Amino acid sequence: MKAILIDEFGGPEVLSFAEVERPTPQSGQVLIKVAATSVNRPDLVQREGKYPAPPGESPILGLEVAGTIEEIADSESPWRVGDRVMSLVAGGGYAEYALAYTGHVMPVPESMRFEEAACVCETYITAYLNLFMIGGLVNGGSALIHGGGGGVNTAALHLCANLVPQARTLVTASPQKIERVKALGADLVINYREQDFAEEVKAFTHKRGVDVILDHIGAPYLASNMKSLALCGRLVSIGVTGGIKAEINLALLMVKRQQLIGSVLRSRPVEEKSEIVAAFSKAVIPFLADRSIVPLVHEVYPLSEAAQAHRAMEASSHFGKLVLAVA
Repeated sequence: MKAILIDEFGGPEVLSFAEVERPTPQSGQVLIKVAATSVNRPDLVQREGKYPAPPGESPILGLEVAGTIEEIADSESPWRVGDRVMSLVAGGGYAEYALAYTGHVMPVPESMRFEEAACVCETYITAYLNLFMIGGLVNGGSALIHGGGGGVNTAALHLCANLVPQARTLVTASPQKIERVKALGADLVINYREQDFAEEVKAFTHKRGVDVILDHIGAPYLASNMKSLALCGRLVSIGVTGGIKAEINLALLMVKRQQLIGSVLRSRPVEEKSEIVAAFSKAVIPFLADRSIVPLVHEVYPLSEAAQAHRAMEASSHFGKLVLAVA
């Protein structure tokens, strides 16, 4: 099969389009003929040598795929050859075929194109897990979501609008993306380049703060995030693009009974991810099926042009997802 390989760690130029052996599904797995996959920020970090695949998983990039079932290892599998599916994968997405664990696979509604389905598993499940299952966001609550134009954050806004329509969403975004974030239903969009987001949150919430913060920046935002949390608020950290070390104001943490929670999806045990996928599927697939939620596809590239897609993500000019068409 054809796949994108990393010849050495570095920039987008290290990606090559080459032929490798097609994988064979083992017990508990299926083989998916990939129609589309997508580019996620962790792919860039892995390409740079800073985020290796979990032990036993494919070293090929790619965390989510959409396509059709090609092969099934177990006769009692709930899936059948030819089924239209999308799946979370811990690696291997940038290829013509990818292995997936049976419990990580979901049906693709007939109303969805594969290019749209390829945008669901990594970003929407990440947003659902961290805002709702971990962060506990409910109707009447409030959330601050950093980075309004990225895949996880646009997914988060879609989920909030449909699952908790009475919750308030506050979003930080770059100036050129503010109007598009507003159009997704955010109650407040903060220009993080020109405004102090902690002060804006304070003013908007009448000094109360927000219940949940979804953050991928890390160290530079820690102090302002803690200032922005309400009493018993939860900060869920899902990335550290800005740095990994910062001082914590323990007095503020204790007095406001705040919770600082670290969360990753990729390295969780297979069964745990299956439970997350099942909960997500039950809650969200109906909204995808009736197109109340339509993933935002910024641009589609051929798989062979993965390096160009990586350059586009590094430029951060996209709004929504960058997709790689495989078949």
